[in-house]
Amino acid sequence: MATSTYTVTGMTCGHCVASVRKEIGGIPGVTEVDVDLDSGRVRVESTDPIDAAAVIAAVDEAGYQVAAA
Repeated sequence: MATSTYTVTGMTCGHCVASVRKEIGGIPGVTEVDVDLDSGRVRVESTDPIDAAAVIAAVDEAGYQVAAA
């Protein structure tokens, strides 16, 4: 198992959280997506390490951005 954490900006409601969770959850190998609306923190668990570019693209597809580190 691999775990990675991101900060997503622009989420304002439960629908936003659901959209981000759905898009990231569609990445092959992802087993769990935990999204905290208040902090914007997104924890991604996967069977193998997931390429950050895939997560960024999924968040973009949902209509949000991953904050720069």
